[in-house]
Amino acid sequence: MKITITKTTTPNVMPPEEKLGFGKVFTDHMFIMDYEEGKGWYDARIVPFGNISLHPASTVLHYGAEIFEGLKAYRRSDGGVQLFRPMENIRRMNNSAERMSLPLLDEKDALEILETFVRLEERFVPKSFGTSLYLRPFMFGNDEALGVHAVKRATFMLIASPSGSYYAEGINPVKIMIESEDVRTVRGGTGYAKCGGNYAASTRAGERAAKKGYSQVLWLDGVERKYIEEVGAMNVMFKIDGEIITPMLTGSILPGITRKSCIEVLKTMGYTVTERLLSVDELVQAMEAGKLEEAWGCGTAAVVSPIGKLAYGDKEYEIGGGKIGEVTQKLYDILTGIQWGKVEDTFGWVHKL
Repeated sequence: MKITITKTTTPNVMPPEEKLGFGKVFTDHMFIMDYEEGKGWYDARIVPFGNISLHPASTVLHYGAEIFEGLKAYRRSDGGVQLFRPMENIRRMNNSAERMSLPLLDEKDALEILETFVRLEERFVPKSFGTSLYLRPFMFGNDEALGVHAVKRATFMLIASPSGSYYAEGINPVKIMIESEDVRTVRGGTGYAKCGGNYAASTRAGERAAKKGYSQVLWLDGVERKYIEEVGAMNVMFKIDGEIITPMLTGSILPGITRKSCIEVLKTMGYTVTERLLSVDELVQAMEAGKLEEAWGCGTAAVVSPIGKLAYGDKEYEIGGGKIGEVTQKLYDILTGIQWGKVEDTFGWVHKL
């Protein structure tokens, strides 16, 4: 595809890697492409990073017609740059677009956009292990008229942010509260789509948990209010009596790429991985019987996040002595090793630029 590039005349200064944080510093440029019904996608362009202008009646502002993705570019020790399973992100974005009645992207074009953009912004890919260039593709409807209808005009954009190590001070298990009031999504809704509304609806419970001293909430399903779904904005896995169990994808759970990668790695390690409904009662019974050996969240930002304590009602349960478990640590070491090029990629996941 043809991508027009207009380079900035005021390049940003890359901050010291130890001061990067997450999502606060942005690269010099952004990608924009427009869509119109009957015309398709057009005017693919990379321009200097800056504000965008929207009509006050724009669809995204009134009806939440918006989706996004998140993936990273990693710096290898030889200086090269690589992506991790980018086609999985592209395909998930199209699944989200279909659910939200937004236009689909051509897979080949989407990959070319990612490659072209990262090559242009390569100087912003930090060098230290654990750091990365976080890529945020997103799409929104921008019809300039009120009224609920299928999107006829849309915009696809890509911005990037050099990010520091998620575990700059080491991996510390977190405290999680099982949420019994709010629900994240319901089956038949938008749970499997990566759309902003899912995250906005989850913040109230997260804030309540934070006030009680917990890092995040463990979500229950929105229909029967009894089955485990996600932890915060991550997928979740449990090691119970030697078996790895993760909630099955019922349509209300985001099909995580890290989740998928964890399952594939665990199977090569010889573990039995079961995707099924897991009730909160079964989980509590496992904790009370001392059979819950490990629990962890998995997602793009943290890769894995060990859970050291779980609270349900007025009881709090410690998991694995409050320390990171052996399986969790191995998953982290293998996945990050592949992502940063320190471990051989026997799965064919790495996409080198």
